[in-house]
Amino acid sequence: MCGVIGDPIGHTLSPTIQNAAFNHLGLDFLFLAFHVKTADLEKAIGSMRGLGIHGLNVTMPHKNAVIKYIDEADSAATFLGSANTILNKDGTLSGFNTDGVGALNALRENGEDPSEKKVLLLGAGGAAKAIAFSFAQEAESLCILNRMPEKAIVLADALNRVFGKRIVGGALSPSTLQKNLQDADILVNATSVGMHPTVNQSLVEPKWLKPNLTVMDIVYNPVKTQLVEDAKAVGAKVVSGVEMLIYQGAASFKIWTGKSAPIKVMRKAALNELSSRVDGK
Repeated sequence: MCGVIGDPIGHTLSPTIQNAAFNHLGLDFLFLAFHVKTADLEKAIGSMRGLGIHGLNVTMPHKNAVIKYIDEADSAATFLGSANTILNKDGTLSGFNTDGVGALNALRENGEDPSEKKVLLLGAGGAAKAIAFSFAQEAESLCILNRMPEKAIVLADALNRVFGKRIVGGALSPSTLQKNLQDADILVNATSVGMHPTVNQSLVEPKWLKPNLTVMDIVYNPVKTQLVEDAKAVGAKVVSGVEMLIYQGAASFKIWTGKSAPIKVMRKAALNELSSRVDGK
């Protein structure tokens, strides 16, 4: 038994994706969604041990709080103070954060290696922090812009202390965004701008985009955000939020099963489910 916990939880695609993967490989696994409120989180994690639940994904708002209820954590979860994947091995609960590696692998598997590239990251929230942690280890330089600049600066300083690279943080404003885009090789939108229902919004003016830029938008509902559409229109390479969703899920799948995930099967399941939902419900 595996599952995902969060509040709310009805929107999650994880059961669709993971069960498709389990079924494709003939694994005797079942993945369910569990609605867990903040007040019940400790009891839920205790039940993971008591009921022998093998693995959990953790979504909002529990990614940070869950850290204090597990036994050990990988380097990403430790640095971020946040876990989105838990493995139960004989009663010992190990926490992982696969958001950053999901974004990294989504880029790589779509033909863009961040190594020796200049990355511009928009946002400094939970997903953005995880992405920044992974990209800071690979990219030539990383610029983090956030509407509350102090959060970006604190994150950049913390990453610099760990990795000693060219990592800077600043304000997410039209002028700084336009300026930093001029030298960027990869742009990652890790904010919620463009998410359903505000599907016509984008932080990036179309005229600032260029053909030699790679654009990743972690928003996956809609699959084709305004930023994605604008980037395609100028001939830029585009990686949709569905790809990050798939590859972070694939990393969790590998942790639980020890097997490589069937990416094509997971992608097809995710896209079919998204297309079947009306008005984002």
